[in-house]
Amino acid sequence: MRSDHVRMRIPLVCALSAAAVAAVVLTVLVAVRWGPLMSFDGRIARGLHSYAVSHPGVTRPVRVLSDWVWDPWTMRALAGATCLWLWWRGEIRCAVRIALAALAASVVSQGLKFLVGRERPVWPDPVVTADYAAYPSGHALTATVVCGLLLWLVARGPARPFSHSLTRSRPALALLGVLAAVSVLGVGFTRTYLGVHWFSDVLAGWLLGAVLVALAVSDGACSGRSPVSPRAGGPVR
Repeated sequence: MRSDHVRMRIPLVCALSAAAVAAVVLTVLVAVRWGPLMSFDGRIARGLHSYAVSHPGVTRPVRVLSDWVWDPWTMRALAGATCLWLWWRGEIRCAVRIALAALAASVVSQGLKFLVGRERPVWPDPVVTADYAAYPSGHALTATVVCGLLLWLVARGPARPFSHSLTRSRPALALLGVLAAVSVLGVGFTRTYLGVHWFSDVLAGWLLGAVLVALAVSDGACSGRSPVSPRAGGPVR
């Protein structure tokens, strides 16, 4: 049984290590302003900004998605509501773990912004403006953490009967996976499209978010109910 558990954790550890190494390398390249990366970021930014300026009908809904639907505060509110629901169901360890991961996403984002101090793209005709440093994208990081944890939570089914019914419905689980992927990739695109982030800022947000998700689920803290939960089938203690 223990050997099976170890084998199941190997892919997670490998993914965590790869994402962490990639995030460190990318951060160093951005900090030293590596020429090829700066040129690549610039080409993508200029192309998307030119399109955004000349297509306001597309830009307006993109702003709504970026500023409201996938905004970090929207993601945090979703994580907070999930934590409250899990707490009510007796999944206290899981609620705390998700709350800590969401908090860590904010700390990592703001900390690296301060340390790296990368300037945002500057345009003579901006379609939207943003404050503070660019690297990494807080939108991409927060969305990756929240969507990743919620998808894992449903797939693992710690809070029955709701998530259990979803895990038995492969189409429903597949739909949730698609929504999570669209949200994570979509918010990264919107931030670059609107000209407030370089592509490498978004890539860093995805990588760092993946690291935080992997760390949050690595010990299976959400895999079962609290033994004191009144919904776990036992008496309240």
